[in-house]
Amino acid sequence: TDGKEEGVEAYQVKNGAGLNFTVVASRAMDISSADWCGRSLAWISSTGETAPEFYEEPGLGWLRSFYGGLLVTCGLTQVGAPNIDQGTPLGLHGRISNTPAYQVSYDSKWEGDDYIMWVQGKVRETAVFGENILLTRKITTKLGDNRIWISDTVENQGFDSVPHMILYHFNTGFPLVSEDSELVSPTLSVSPRDPGSEVDIEHYYKFEPPTKGFTERVYYHNMAAEPDGTVIASLINRKIPGGFGIYIQYSKNELPFFTEWKMNGQGTYVVGLEPANCHPEGRAREREMGTLQFLEPGEVRKYNLEVGVLTSNEAILELQDRIEKAKRSEAA
Repeated sequence: TDGKEEGVEAYQVKNGAGLNFTVVASRAMDISSADWCGRSLAWISSTGETAPEFYEEPGLGWLRSFYGGLLVTCGLTQVGAPNIDQGTPLGLHGRISNTPAYQVSYDSKWEGDDYIMWVQGKVRETAVFGENILLTRKITTKLGDNRIWISDTVENQGFDSVPHMILYHFNTGFPLVSEDSELVSPTLSVSPRDPGSEVDIEHYYKFEPPTKGFTERVYYHNMAAEPDGTVIASLINRKIPGGFGIYIQYSKNELPFFTEWKMNGQGTYVVGLEPANCHPEGRAREREMGTLQFLEPGEVRKYNLEVGVLTSNEAILELQDRIEKAKRSEAA
């Protein structure tokens, strides 16, 4: 009700099993705070859930309203570093996460023995003489469950082909992130974004305590997928009593790229797990590499992701076995 958060509309979801999270309708239906039985799942930055009117687009201005949170959506026509693409200046990670949703609703119902609850809304990225892209998002959980489902539909409602870049910026923090944590993923190979990310790259899956002067390291993962295209990446911490972790599940057919953001600095102590349809280097670079995707007029893309909490070492071991099986299958 005050400061830069005044007027922000948000929906708190509690599913009765200890899974609690906040959907921020004023910020693209993204997810800010999230916890399991009081243990935080997300890193929250010093900006807080800044209202969209404070968005600063040029250059790195996006960082002044980047609250972290469990999920921040990057896109829908620009992801990554600021750049100039065919004469158009583009800021860091695009506009969509600073765009308010409309026609927001929430509901719940029984489906057999499952009690389903959801929040949904529409987010439009558009400009006169520019793109007209509609994101329709539904975020669902079940009574007594440890999972969140994110179902996105992206539609080009304009009359011209437009670039399409989207990245799901999941931000995990303490206590999930500590020197005892480990990234467990079906990684076949990993490459650094830049020379600074080559530092200690062989330990891309390990993390440090909050370190003064730490410089972010960004890694691109080539992930193995299960036969249906499913990829699961997880962050685990076995030293938390009983074992604790989180996983992100998505389709490699929908989101062929995966970026790890390793930021173990003081104050900014976070690990980003980021499935995407692009690299986070900006639209001009993506066009230059020949990997820039486009939405044709009327074209629709669907993205479906699952976020789950690992509440025991037994659950962690089961997930590790599944990940190793996917790696063996693809290697064969």
